[in-house]
Amino acid sequence: MADKAKDATAAGSEGARPTSFNLAKELHESGVAAVLEELDRELVGLAPVKRRIREIAALLLVDRARRALGLSQETPTLHMSFTGNPGTGKTTVALRMADLLHRLGYIRQGHLVTVTRDDLVGQYIGHTAPKTKEVLKKAMGGVLFIDEAYYLYRPENERDYGQEAIEILLQIMENQRDDLVVIVAGYADRMERFFSSNPGFRSRIAHHVDFPDYSDKELLLISDKMMENQNYVLSPKAHKAMEEYIAHRRKQPHFANARSIRNALDRARLRQANRLFESGEEVTEIQLRTIEPEDILASRVFKEGEKPAA
Repeated sequence: MADKAKDATAAGSEGARPTSFNLAKELHESGVAAVLEELDRELVGLAPVKRRIREIAALLLVDRARRALGLSQETPTLHMSFTGNPGTGKTTVALRMADLLHRLGYIRQGHLVTVTRDDLVGQYIGHTAPKTKEVLKKAMGGVLFIDEAYYLYRPENERDYGQEAIEILLQIMENQRDDLVVIVAGYADRMERFFSSNPGFRSRIAHHVDFPDYSDKELLLISDKMMENQNYVLSPKAHKAMEEYIAHRRKQPHFANARSIRNALDRARLRQANRLFESGEEVTEIQLRTIEPEDILASRVFKEGEKPAA
Protein backbone atom coordinates (compact mmCIF):
# COMPACT_ATOMS: atom_id res chain seq x y z
CA MET A 1 0.00 0.00 0.00
CA ALA A 2 1.33 3.40 -0.89
CA ASP A 3 2.21 5.99 1.75
CA LYS A 4 -0.99 8.07 1.70
CA ALA A 5 -3.31 5.17 2.48
CA LYS A 6 -0.91 3.92 5.19
CA ASP A 7 -0.74 7.36 6.74
CA ALA A 8 -4.53 7.48 7.01
CA THR A 9 -4.48 4.27 9.07
CA ALA A 10 -1.48 5.37 11.12
CA ALA A 11 -3.14 8.67 11.99
CA GLY A 12 -5.96 6.78 13.63
CA SER A 13 -3.55 4.80 15.84
CA GLU A 14 -1.87 7.84 17.35
CA GLY A 15 -3.83 8.91 20.40
CA ALA A 16 -7.59 8.97 20.12
CA ARG A 17 -8.94 7.37 16.96
CA PRO A 18 -11.11 9.72 14.86
CA THR A 19 -14.81 8.92 14.84
CA SER A 20 -15.76 10.51 11.53
CA PHE A 21 -14.34 11.18 8.07
CA ASN A 22 -15.37 13.98 5.70
CA LEU A 23 -15.79 12.26 2.33
CA ALA A 24 -16.71 15.46 0.44
CA LYS A 25 -13.63 17.24 1.78
CA GLU A 26 -11.39 14.30 0.87
CA LEU A 27 -12.89 14.14 -2.62
CA HIS A 28 -11.70 17.67 -3.35
CA GLU A 29 -8.49 17.81 -1.31
CA SER A 30 -7.19 14.57 -2.83
CA GLY A 31 -7.73 15.96 -6.34
CA VAL A 32 -10.10 13.13 -7.28
CA ALA A 33 -12.89 15.60 -8.04
CA ALA A 34 -10.57 17.38 -10.47
CA VAL A 35 -9.71 14.09 -12.21
CA LEU A 36 -13.39 13.20 -12.63
CA GLU A 37 -14.19 16.69 -13.94
CA GLU A 38 -11.31 16.43 -16.42
CA LEU A 39 -12.65 13.09 -17.61
CA ASP A 40 -16.06 14.68 -18.21
CA ARG A 41 -14.48 17.54 -20.19
CA GLU A 42 -12.08 15.40 -22.17
CA LEU A 43 -14.39 12.61 -23.26
CA VAL A 44 -17.61 13.03 -25.20
CA GLY A 45 -20.41 10.67 -24.19
CA LEU A 46 -19.40 7.37 -22.50
CA ALA A 47 -21.93 7.95 -19.70
CA PRO A 48 -21.78 4.30 -18.49
CA VAL A 49 -17.98 4.43 -18.33
CA LYS A 50 -17.91 7.72 -16.43
CA ARG A 51 -20.52 6.38 -14.01
CA ARG A 52 -18.43 3.24 -13.42
CA ILE A 53 -15.27 5.26 -12.80
CA ARG A 54 -17.15 7.42 -10.29
CA GLU A 55 -18.35 4.25 -8.55
CA ILE A 56 -14.77 2.98 -8.29
CA ALA A 57 -13.65 6.38 -6.96
CA ALA A 58 -16.43 6.25 -4.35
CA LEU A 59 -15.36 2.74 -3.31
CA LEU A 60 -11.78 3.88 -2.82
CA LEU A 61 -12.78 7.01 -0.90
CA VAL A 62 -14.94 4.92 1.43
CA ASP A 63 -12.09 2.42 1.82
CA ARG A 64 -9.81 5.34 2.70
CA ALA A 65 -12.34 6.47 5.32
CA ARG A 66 -12.59 2.94 6.74
CA ARG A 67 -8.81 2.80 7.07
CA ALA A 68 -8.72 6.13 8.86
CA LEU A 69 -11.35 4.89 11.31
CA GLY A 70 -9.68 1.51 11.81
CA LEU A 71 -12.39 -0.49 10.05
CA SER A 72 -10.35 -1.87 7.16
CA GLN A 73 -6.86 -3.31 6.77
CA GLU A 74 -6.78 -5.16 3.45
CA THR A 75 -6.13 -3.37 0.16
CA PRO A 76 -9.09 -3.77 -2.24
CA THR A 77 -8.37 -5.60 -5.48
CA LEU A 78 -8.00 -2.99 -8.21
CA HIS A 79 -7.10 -4.93 -11.37
CA MET A 80 -9.53 -4.10 -14.18
CA SER A 81 -10.82 -5.14 -17.59
CA PHE A 82 -11.76 -2.53 -20.21
CA THR A 83 -13.79 -3.97 -23.09
CA GLY A 84 -15.01 -2.28 -26.23
CA ASN A 85 -14.23 -1.51 -29.84
CA PRO A 86 -11.18 0.52 -30.93
CA GLY A 87 -11.30 4.28 -30.51
CA THR A 88 -13.70 4.34 -27.57
CA GLY A 89 -11.37 6.02 -25.08
CA LYS A 90 -9.97 3.03 -23.16
CA THR A 91 -6.38 4.31 -23.04
CA THR A 92 -7.50 7.81 -22.05
CA VAL A 93 -9.60 6.43 -19.19
CA ALA A 94 -6.68 4.23 -18.09
CA LEU A 95 -4.50 7.36 -17.85
CA ARG A 96 -7.08 9.11 -15.69
CA MET A 97 -7.48 5.99 -13.55
CA ALA A 98 -3.73 5.92 -12.92
CA ASP A 99 -3.92 9.54 -11.80
CA LEU A 100 -6.91 8.83 -9.56
CA LEU A 101 -5.27 5.82 -7.90
CA HIS A 102 -2.12 7.81 -7.27
CA ARG A 103 -3.98 10.72 -5.70
CA LEU A 104 -5.74 8.34 -3.32
CA GLY A 105 -2.49 6.60 -2.40
CA TYR A 106 -3.17 3.20 -3.94
CA ILE A 107 -0.13 3.38 -6.22
CA ARG A 108 3.18 5.13 -5.52
CA GLN A 109 3.32 6.86 -8.89
CA GLY A 110 0.69 7.99 -11.37
CA HIS A 111 2.36 6.58 -14.47
CA LEU A 112 0.80 4.31 -17.08
CA VAL A 113 2.82 1.73 -19.02
CA THR A 114 1.01 0.60 -22.18
CA VAL A 115 2.03 -2.69 -23.80
CA THR A 116 0.87 -5.36 -26.24
CA ARG A 117 1.82 -9.01 -26.67
CA ASP A 118 5.04 -8.09 -28.52
CA ASP A 119 6.33 -6.24 -25.45
CA LEU A 120 5.83 -9.27 -23.20
CA VAL A 121 6.28 -12.44 -25.24
CA GLY A 122 9.59 -13.59 -26.69
CA GLN A 123 10.22 -15.54 -29.88
CA TYR A 124 12.46 -18.23 -28.46
CA ILE A 125 13.02 -20.23 -25.27
CA GLY A 126 14.23 -18.11 -22.38
CA HIS A 127 13.24 -14.81 -23.99
CA THR A 128 9.76 -14.27 -22.54
CA ALA A 129 10.52 -14.15 -18.83
CA PRO A 130 13.15 -11.37 -19.07
CA LYS A 131 10.90 -9.32 -21.39
CA THR A 132 7.87 -9.65 -19.12
CA LYS A 133 9.85 -8.93 -15.96
CA GLU A 134 11.44 -5.84 -17.50
CA VAL A 135 7.99 -4.45 -18.39
CA LEU A 136 6.73 -5.19 -14.88
CA LYS A 137 9.74 -3.46 -13.40
CA LYS A 138 8.90 -0.29 -15.37
CA ALA A 139 5.24 -0.49 -14.37
CA MET A 140 5.76 -1.08 -10.63
CA GLY A 141 4.19 1.64 -8.54
CA GLY A 142 1.79 2.45 -11.35
CA VAL A 143 -0.64 0.94 -13.85
CA LEU A 144 0.17 -1.63 -16.53
CA PHE A 145 -2.25 -1.39 -19.47
CA ILE A 146 -2.23 -4.50 -21.70
CA ASP A 147 -4.02 -3.74 -24.96
CA GLU A 148 -5.53 -6.64 -26.93
CA ALA A 149 -4.64 -8.89 -23.99
CA TYR A 150 -6.27 -11.95 -25.60
CA TYR A 151 -3.32 -12.22 -28.00
CA LEU A 152 -1.20 -13.34 -25.05
CA TYR A 153 -2.92 -16.73 -25.31
CA ARG A 154 -2.63 -18.66 -28.57
CA PRO A 155 -3.79 -22.23 -27.97
CA GLU A 156 -3.48 -23.11 -31.66
CA ASN A 157 0.31 -22.81 -31.40
CA GLU A 158 1.77 -25.37 -29.01
CA ARG A 159 5.19 -23.69 -29.22
CA ASP A 160 3.82 -20.26 -28.26
CA TYR A 161 5.42 -18.61 -25.22
CA GLY A 162 2.46 -16.45 -24.24
CA GLN A 163 1.45 -18.78 -21.43
CA GLU A 164 4.76 -18.11 -19.71
CA ALA A 165 4.04 -14.36 -19.73
CA ILE A 166 0.54 -15.02 -18.38
CA GLU A 167 1.87 -17.08 -15.48
CA ILE A 168 4.35 -14.36 -14.51
CA LEU A 169 1.63 -11.70 -14.74
CA LEU A 170 -0.76 -13.71 -12.58
CA GLN A 171 1.88 -14.19 -9.90
CA ILE A 172 2.69 -10.47 -9.77
CA MET A 173 -1.00 -9.48 -9.86
CA GLU A 174 -1.59 -11.59 -6.75
CA ASN A 175 1.61 -11.08 -4.77
CA GLN A 176 2.27 -7.40 -5.55
CA ARG A 177 -1.23 -6.01 -5.93
CA ASP A 178 -0.33 -3.35 -3.36
CA ASP A 179 2.20 -1.91 -5.81
CA LEU A 180 0.80 -2.57 -9.28
CA VAL A 181 -2.61 -2.30 -10.94
CA VAL A 182 -3.11 -4.23 -14.19
CA ILE A 183 -5.74 -3.22 -16.75
CA VAL A 184 -6.39 -5.65 -19.60
CA ALA A 185 -8.27 -4.38 -22.63
CA GLY A 186 -9.74 -5.51 -25.92
CA TYR A 187 -12.87 -6.56 -27.81
CA ALA A 188 -15.56 -7.86 -25.43
CA ASP A 189 -16.11 -11.25 -27.09
CA ARG A 190 -12.40 -12.01 -27.39
CA MET A 191 -11.76 -10.96 -23.80
CA GLU A 192 -14.54 -13.29 -22.66
CA ARG A 193 -12.86 -16.21 -24.48
CA PHE A 194 -9.52 -15.17 -22.97
CA PHE A 195 -10.97 -15.21 -19.44
CA SER A 196 -12.63 -18.57 -20.08
CA SER A 197 -9.29 -20.03 -21.15
CA ASN A 198 -7.44 -18.33 -18.27
CA PRO A 199 -9.65 -18.47 -15.15
CA GLY A 200 -6.73 -17.22 -13.06
CA PHE A 201 -7.02 -13.88 -14.84
CA ARG A 202 -10.77 -13.66 -14.35
CA SER A 203 -10.46 -14.32 -10.62
CA ARG A 204 -8.00 -11.45 -10.23
CA ILE A 205 -10.08 -8.87 -12.10
CA ALA A 206 -12.30 -6.90 -9.73
CA HIS A 207 -13.74 -4.28 -12.06
CA HIS A 208 -15.12 -4.82 -15.57
CA VAL A 209 -15.82 -1.65 -17.56
CA ASP A 210 -17.56 -1.84 -20.94
CA PHE A 211 -16.98 1.00 -23.41
CA PRO A 212 -19.90 1.54 -25.83
CA ASP A 213 -19.51 2.77 -29.39
CA TYR A 214 -20.08 6.49 -29.96
CA SER A 215 -23.27 7.66 -31.62
CA ASP A 216 -23.11 9.68 -34.85
CA LYS A 217 -23.91 12.85 -32.92
CA GLU A 218 -21.12 12.15 -30.42
CA LEU A 219 -18.63 11.50 -33.22
CA LEU A 220 -19.54 14.84 -34.76
CA LEU A 221 -18.88 16.54 -31.40
CA ILE A 222 -15.57 14.69 -31.21
CA SER A 223 -14.60 15.99 -34.65
CA ASP A 224 -15.36 19.55 -33.52
CA LYS A 225 -13.20 19.09 -30.42
CA MET A 226 -10.33 17.64 -32.44
CA MET A 227 -10.45 20.55 -34.85
CA GLU A 228 -10.60 23.08 -32.03
CA ASN A 229 -7.58 21.50 -30.33
CA GLN A 230 -5.57 21.96 -33.54
CA ASN A 231 -6.84 25.52 -34.14
CA TYR A 232 -8.96 24.49 -37.12
CA VAL A 233 -12.67 24.86 -37.74
CA LEU A 234 -15.15 23.13 -40.03
CA SER A 235 -17.13 25.53 -42.19
CA PRO A 236 -20.93 25.07 -41.97
CA LYS A 237 -20.95 23.07 -45.21
CA ALA A 238 -17.90 21.07 -44.12
CA HIS A 239 -19.68 20.30 -40.86
CA LYS A 240 -22.57 18.88 -42.89
CA ALA A 241 -20.12 16.91 -45.03
CA MET A 242 -18.52 15.50 -41.87
CA GLU A 243 -21.94 14.41 -40.67
CA GLU A 244 -22.43 12.53 -43.96
CA TYR A 245 -18.93 11.08 -43.71
CA ILE A 246 -19.66 9.61 -40.26
CA ALA A 247 -22.89 8.00 -41.47
CA HIS A 248 -21.07 6.39 -44.42
CA ARG A 249 -17.91 5.43 -42.56
CA ARG A 250 -19.71 3.60 -39.76
CA LYS A 251 -21.11 1.10 -42.28
CA GLN A 252 -17.72 0.30 -43.80
CA PRO A 253 -14.97 -2.11 -42.68
CA HIS A 254 -12.46 -1.38 -39.91
CA PHE A 255 -14.47 1.44 -38.35
CA ALA A 256 -12.70 2.56 -35.17
CA ASN A 257 -14.89 5.25 -33.60
CA ALA A 258 -12.88 8.34 -32.59
CA ARG A 259 -9.72 6.91 -34.15
CA SER A 260 -11.39 6.81 -37.57
CA ILE A 261 -12.56 10.40 -37.09
CA ARG A 262 -9.04 11.53 -36.23
CA ASN A 263 -7.66 9.81 -39.32
CA ALA A 264 -10.36 11.41 -41.51
CA LEU A 265 -9.58 14.88 -40.18
CA ASP A 266 -5.85 14.35 -40.71
CA ARG A 267 -6.55 13.57 -44.37
CA ALA A 268 -8.90 16.56 -44.63
CA ARG A 269 -6.10 18.82 -43.37
CA LEU A 270 -3.79 17.32 -45.99
CA ARG A 271 -6.29 18.06 -48.74
CA GLN A 272 -6.83 21.58 -47.42
CA ALA A 273 -3.08 22.22 -47.43
CA ASN A 274 -2.76 21.00 -51.02
CA ARG A 275 -5.78 23.02 -52.10
CA LEU A 276 -4.34 26.22 -50.66
CA PHE A 277 -0.84 25.50 -51.99
CA GLU A 278 -2.03 24.76 -55.52
CA SER A 279 -4.10 27.96 -55.62
CA GLY A 280 -0.85 29.93 -55.63
CA GLU A 281 -2.62 32.82 -53.95
CA GLU A 282 -2.01 34.74 -50.75
CA VAL A 283 -3.93 33.10 -47.92
CA THR A 284 -5.64 34.61 -44.92
CA GLU A 285 -5.71 33.37 -41.36
CA ILE A 286 -9.34 32.33 -41.80
CA GLN A 287 -8.47 30.26 -44.89
CA LEU A 288 -5.62 28.57 -43.04
CA ARG A 289 -7.94 27.62 -40.18
CA THR A 290 -10.98 26.53 -42.20
CA ILE A 291 -11.72 23.06 -43.53
CA GLU A 292 -14.11 23.26 -46.48
CA PRO A 293 -16.57 20.56 -47.67
CA GLU A 294 -14.39 19.55 -50.64
CA ASP A 295 -11.62 18.61 -48.19
CA ILE A 296 -13.94 15.97 -46.74
CA LEU A 297 -16.08 14.95 -49.70
CA ALA A 298 -12.96 13.88 -51.63
CA SER A 299 -12.65 10.93 -49.24
CA ARG A 300 -12.84 7.42 -50.69
CA VAL A 301 -15.60 6.76 -48.16
CA PHE A 302 -17.99 8.46 -50.58
CA LYS A 303 -16.83 6.39 -53.55
CA GLU A 304 -18.81 3.19 -53.76
CA GLY A 305 -16.77 0.01 -54.00
CA GLU A 306 -13.57 1.44 -52.52
CA LYS A 307 -12.32 0.49 -49.07
CA PRO A 308 -11.55 3.43 -46.81
CA ALA A 309 -8.47 3.61 -44.67
CA ALA A 310 -9.08 2.72 -41.03
